[in-house]
This record gives sequence, C-alpha cells and structure tokens, in this order.
Amino acid sequence: MSTRVSGREVETTGATVPDRAGDPQTSEVATSEPAKPRRRRRRRSVRAGAAVLVLAVAAGIVVATRPFGEGKKSPPPAAGASSLATVQRGPLSSQVDQSGTLSYVAQEDGTPYSIVGHATGIYTWVPSTGDEIKCGKVLYWVGDTPVVLLCGKWPAYRDLSEGDSGKDVRELNRNLVKLGYADRSDLDPDSKYFGSATAAALEKLQDKIGADETGSLKLGAAVFLPGPLRITKAMARLGTNARPGEQVAQATSTDRQVTVKLDASQQSQVKVGDKVQITLPDNRTTSGKVGRIGAVASSSGDKDSDSASATIPVYVTLQHPKDAGALDQAPVRVQITTAGVKDALIVPVTALSGQAGGGYSVEKVDARGAHSVVPVTLGLFDNADGLVQVSGSLAEGDRVVVPAS
Repeated sequence: MSTRVSGREVETTGATVPDRAGDPQTSEVATSEPAKPRRRRRRRSVRAGAAVLVLAVAAGIVVATRPFGEGKKSPPPAAGASSLATVQRGPLSSQVDQSGTLSYVAQEDGTPYSIVGHATGIYTWVPSTGDEIKCGKVLYWVGDTPVVLLCGKWPAYRDLSEGDSGKDVRELNRNLVKLGYADRSDLDPDSKYFGSATAAALEKLQDKIGADETGSLKLGAAVFLPGPLRITKAMARLGTNARPGEQVAQATSTDRQVTVKLDASQQSQVKVGDKVQITLPDNRTTSGKVGRIGAVASSSGDKDSDSASATIPVYVTLQHPKDAGALDQAPVRVQITTAGVKDALIVPVTALSGQAGGGYSVEKVDARGAHSVVPVTLGLFDNADGLVQVSGSLAEGDRVVVPAS
C-alpha cells in the first residue's frame, strides 16, 4: 500500500496500520446501542487520532529508509524532475555547427567566370550548361576555327608569335609543358620568352584540336581562365555572329566547395585548415577542411530590423569531391572542429549551475545517494553534443544531477 504525505506518495509495503478504537465496524458498543450525538463526537475524535497515527507510521518508514547522515546534505530532487549522468574522461572537440551551400568553386567573390570571345565569324558550336571543358580542349567554334581553353589567370590580349615575351607567353609555355606537348628539358615552363620550342609545341597542340598549324597564336584563338571549367550558362547561340568582347558563356571550376555564412562573432574560433564534417542532403557524411575565410562581412536581413546580423563567408574544400556527385546549390550541414583536448573530464552542459558569487558548480551524488555541490572550472565546450570540459573535485565515474528539460 502507499500513503500520501504532504502531497507525495511514500511506499509503506509491509506496514500494518492498527484498527482504530471505536470504529463503527469493530466496536461492540456501536452494534448494541443507537448512536447519540455525544457518541458521534467521540467517534470523530477517535478517527482523527487514528489518522495522526497513520501519518506517524508513514513518517517512521521514511526515516527508517533514509541513509545515515543524509539529513545534513542537500535533499535529492523530486522524482521525475532530474536524472543522473556519469562523469566521463576522454578526448573532447569544440565544434561550430552551421548550415552551408554545396556548389562549384567560382571566383573569390563567389561570382562565375566570364568567357569573353575575341574571334569574329559565326558560332558553329557552343557548349551547353553543365558541360565540363578541360584545359587544352576546344571551348567553342567560330566558323571552322576552334577556340581552345588554356589554364591561367592572365587574360589573352594580343597575338603571340616567336620573339614575343611577357606573362601571357609564360602561361602559354606552362600549358604546353603540362599538357605534354613539350618536355621541360626543351621548354622552361616558367620562361616568358616565345622561342622556337614554344612554336614547335604550339603546332602540336593546333594539330590535336584541328586548328591551322601556324606555330603562332592569334587573339581570339584561345581563352585563358583558371580551369578546368564547368559551364553554368551559355549566352552564345549557334548561327549567330561572334563579336569581339562579348560574353560567350559563364562558368565555374569543376572543384567542389561548401560556402558557410559564419556569424561574425564566431570568426575568431575558425581558422584555415580546420577539419570539417559535411552532412549531405541524403544524410551521408563526407569530410573537408576550411580552405579560405572571407575578409568582408555582410549583413543579412533588414538593415532596420533587429534580425539583421553580420556574417563572414567561409569556404570549405571537400577532401572527397566525388561524394558530392552532381549536386549544385544544395543545402548541407557542417560541423567545423575548432579545437580539441585529448584527455578531458567531461560532463553534460545541462549539469552546470551558476553560483551566486560567480562561477559554476555541479550537484554530485555519491554511492549512498547523498547530494553535494561541487564548484568546477570550465574548459572546452562541445556545442554539437552538449558537453563541456570541467576540473574540480570530481573523478571519472562520479554521478552528477542533470535537471529534466
């Protein structure tokens, strides 16, 4: 049976409450004489005394089951109001959890590359959205002349032939060597000079792509861009006129990246090289690392609204790009590991309580069930899993109170 004491049920299994004196069900007088008003008053007082006796018995059971000395400790929380967590020891990582966008790498400001043509004539072949063009391959055709993609950041701006020199010549030499049309022993890839070795290698490239083998490069016969490229938008149309200086298409590189809009207040926590775990839309995970952090903050939301907040772009490089498949502009979740401790004493963050004089504490429960407050010093936080490193009068295996949420 159970007895309710001050609003709580206390187990009294095995305890027998004695019969109450004068109970109408057990008193002989009650069965032989008619009830009188005075007798009824006595019966009520006897019942009240019996109730007090029941409470006393119940209270005696509570005292009997309380561990010795526990009365000097903090009382345990009410049943169902909390649980116990075991203090752990081991490695702990601090992480920043953010949403991001999976896409292809473009320019540093996030805009696509512009493919600008300088050839004249009629477009006879143009790439389609999604096409990937490697360096040394034909980007588009004007008439019967192929326009080749060469990798480089310095744009083509003139005709090139034997005897010329400059940064554009160095980019041409680098491409010819990297693509296998010349050996390093014959052509220095860092040379800015257009010599006979450059002309000979260029003729081999022209033969490969179906261009006239002239050994010189006319303006408009090649486009220099960081490649390979992935076409994101084609502007040119078959059969239309190609005009010098017009945009033929837009493109990104074929490399994959995740862009994260990091709260500016968290900028100091993240650095280039930090490890990243990326959760894809189908809940598969892949790894990456922080490749670049933007320097210019932008504001999201209405400038006149309290919801506006400054963010910094963080660019994450995928270590296994094939895991992303062909996804583009896809929402993902990222966890950036910003710090780590190999040997930490760990408790749930929810076990912490603020102290009146400052600092934090946890409520420790020993093997006898006695409760005590233990001040702790905080270390590393793992926001992703809700854990925190602590130091104080705690040991691995100790139990601490975690209030119910």
